[in-house]
Amino acid sequence: MTTTELPFPGLSGVPTADAPQNRKEFTSDQEVRWCPGCGDYAVLAAVQGFLPELGLKRENIVFVSGIGCSSRFPYYLDTYGMHSIHGRAPAIATGLATARSDLSVWVVTGDGDALSIGGNHLIHALRRNVNMTILLFNNRIYGLTKGQYSPTSELGKVTKSTPMGSLDNPFNPVSLALGAEATFVARTIDSDRKHLTSVLSAAAAHRGTALVEIYQNCPIFNDGAFDAINKKATGDSGDAGVIPLVHGEQIRFGTPDESGLGSHGVVRTDTGVAVVEVTPDNERDVLVHDANADDPTTAFAISRLTDAGVLTRAPIGIFRQVQHATYDDLAREQVVTARAGTDDNKAALASLLHSGDTWTVA
Repeated sequence: MTTTELPFPGLSGVPTADAPQNRKEFTSDQEVRWCPGCGDYAVLAAVQGFLPELGLKRENIVFVSGIGCSSRFPYYLDTYGMHSIHGRAPAIATGLATARSDLSVWVVTGDGDALSIGGNHLIHALRRNVNMTILLFNNRIYGLTKGQYSPTSELGKVTKSTPMGSLDNPFNPVSLALGAEATFVARTIDSDRKHLTSVLSAAAAHRGTALVEIYQNCPIFNDGAFDAINKKATGDSGDAGVIPLVHGEQIRFGTPDESGLGSHGVVRTDTGVAVVEVTPDNERDVLVHDANADDPTTAFAISRLTDAGVLTRAPIGIFRQVQHATYDDLAREQVVTARAGTDDNKAALASLLHSGDTWTVA
């Protein structure tokens, strides 16, 4: 049996397939049951097309989901999977990743499932850096329960549960993940298949917790929430709302002007980062994106450029990608050490077991 090597170090130790695979082999016989036009279809197609590239045995891939529209995902993949408990998918995935180093563990969750009832489980999976990939579908609404506001809905959002407008300030999932010092944090959008696939590839290659926020349209209860950054909805003008993050390149966005420069750029300030008009005079001051910076401060500042209200602008790409020790690798090392023991440890344990009052049980 062989195991994976580069370009997917995050999957090191997972058995590889004996022969090339295709999308059909990762597609289950279950009828896909989402609303027509749902962004989940695009994400599913991207994942089904991407999984064969990993070259892993299907029986060593596990998708764990919580509760919500996105959490039907495991039914539609011909891998192992679990439709688990509301908000608790990261906890179950942590157990799998720790107990089984031969598994590629994925979590599929939504903004309500992950950030409301599951918020505590999510942040601790991120800070522990468990070797799993978390796909967080964010449609900024509760879809399965028919249109209530969610933890990512904008302030003032009118829904069935907030007829006079939401009073809650929304979570920014990327900011939350960076605040928990997650080692891989990215954002992509369902309508950009090429970008989605490239981000998934990078996430799979990462050893540790990788969180990918996917902007995903809900055509029934929150249609058009991401139109401002959606090329399919706006044509090329959709570029105006996207702040592309490419490691090693300046952070610039907007329609090119006559001089060929991007109309906007992001520069560093004393308190974080800010958007400026790019001119020949300040072009050199535009921030160069460093996804590999160990300090997440700048990545967090960039994440705050996302509109908290009606979305008109958002950074898209990999915010942070660093290597730290993973919880499951360290836990397995402790188990090996404990099982091996030393003469001193064994003597101390025997002394403890036979100290004080002891009983012999027949």
